[in-house]
Amino acid sequence: MRIDVLGTGFDNTTRDEAVEASLSLLSSGGRGYVVTPNPEIVLQCRETPALAEAVENAFLALPDGIGVVIGARILGRPLKERVPGIEYGEALLKACAERGYSVFFLGAKPGIAEKAADRLREKYPALRIVGTNDGYFKDVSPVLEKIDALSPDVLFVCLGSPAQELWMAEHVKRLNVHLAVGLGGSLDVFSGTVERAPEIFRKLGLEWFHRLLKEPWRAKRMLKLPVFLMAVIGRRLFHGGR
Repeated sequence: MRIDVLGTGFDNTTRDEAVEASLSLLSSGGRGYVVTPNPEIVLQCRETPALAEAVENAFLALPDGIGVVIGARILGRPLKERVPGIEYGEALLKACAERGYSVFFLGAKPGIAEKAADRLREKYPALRIVGTNDGYFKDVSPVLEKIDALSPDVLFVCLGSPAQELWMAEHVKRLNVHLAVGLGGSLDVFSGTVERAPEIFRKLGLEWFHRLLKEPWRAKRMLKLPVFLMAVIGRRLFHGGR
């Protein structure tokens, strides 16, 4: 049973538990996709039924943003921990390298996915990255054919939200892929193009603030956080958290 935060359900799991669940899906030959909503996506789900449905139908919905964890606590149904998508993604890649599962990277600007693949192969020599494709395609058919031909066990879909959630909901069932994972800008980080916040910011739940300092143009998007928290507080005060 998922924990409801403003209408979006989140799996109450740790990062390691999420990786184990993903490996179980792979070993069973099942099929599904993973989403990593933050407060902005939760608000988008309230306004976009197709996105809400895509998140609801995910195999796993992981609480990527610290705001989601705080919101769940305010509502009286705390989550075990924040599960940053990029940390889950790297832990999954490490496990794939150890168990021989193959991976395909989809997304980011031209050249970024390939650079991410090269760096990750250096870090995990046994990792089988069978293909890449940038996210700047106009015709999806050749991309789907390319993925199908390579039949990766795991597909990283890094198209940004809500595009990646809607893309996975539409295409995963027909692809020769067992697990798809929506991970936003993770390929930029894996490639070394973008640096994550220092560990102190991560521990304090201030990674969002570090990103704002580095990318001031995100200010408008960051304003969604107080809107989200006010909505959570209103739900708690006037509806008892229901």
